[in-house]
Amino acid sequence: MSKKWQASDIPSLADKRVLITGANSGIGYHAALKLARKGAHVIFACRDQRRGEAALARMEADSPGLRTELAILDLASLSSIQHFAAAELAQHRPLHLLINNAGVMAPPRRMETADGFELQFGTNVLGHFALTGLLMPALQEAAAVSSADAAGRPRVVTIASIAHKRGRINFDDLNSKRKYSPMGAYQQSKLANLLIAFELDRRLRAANSPIMSVAVHPGVANTNLFQSGEYSAAEKSFRMILGHVIGIALNTDSEGALPTLYASTALDARDGGYYGPQGFQEMRGDEVGPAKIAAQANDAAAAIRLWQVCEEMTGLKFFRAVVDVAS
Repeated sequence: MSKKWQASDIPSLADKRVLITGANSGIGYHAALKLARKGAHVIFACRDQRRGEAALARMEADSPGLRTELAILDLASLSSIQHFAAAELAQHRPLHLLINNAGVMAPPRRMETADGFELQFGTNVLGHFALTGLLMPALQEAAAVSSADAAGRPRVVTIASIAHKRGRINFDDLNSKRKYSPMGAYQQSKLANLLIAFELDRRLRAANSPIMSVAVHPGVANTNLFQSGEYSAAEKSFRMILGHVIGIALNTDSEGALPTLYASTALDARDGGYYGPQGFQEMRGDEVGPAKIAAQANDAAAAIRLWQVCEEMTGLKFFRAVVDVAS
């Protein structure tokens, strides 16, 4: 990149439909705000209706007249995802941008989704895998009417984390039934997000699809991931203080949204790219560039195996494997 990319560089998004999971707070909210200001019709896909409505009211107060809507979606329930996707597809409208942003981070005790999966793997990985697959017809519809250049191509943007560098995929215990580590399960889920994003890119390319798969991480930002969840009063206070320190020393959630905005709209974002802040240890900074990828995230064989496991767990198949990579 010849100059530092800024949110002001986002092109006009008039007539573009954008869906962001977890858009009611943190990075998702700030990404939604900036995309809507550029003319996009932004769908807030949120689990909690009250919080979703509060986010829309906050945005209306900040920037009146933006095109937004609320849709209820619980990524910890395959049934909710299926019902949401069916309602979305029934509208027969193209989807130009899907931002898989929502996430669960390190609950202190092991919890499960409605379908019996460990909460972090089930939400962060399986929930977004199923949502992406089910919404693929809407993305393909957008591709059919969009130009072939980067500005017009639909995109799937996956939010990963620098935590993926410490992650390991435990195929023998993906749901942490034998042993649960709050951060270990989170790190595994973020590594899995990156593996799936890269594998989706390979499958899209093999299918000659114009849809882009791009991944990002926000560095270390003060988001509600640090404060939401089932914690003791003392730990909640500690996490709140930690969040304020992070906001001062590292990134605010607004700054943390910049890589997401870049991957979602920048003309020079590439297929299969992975982007993040360029400051100290990739933890902060207002300059976006290629992020460092741990060796285990470049394991194509593991990515194919994980994709197959996700297919089995969700009961959903989309796009075939790339034969020469699998062999």
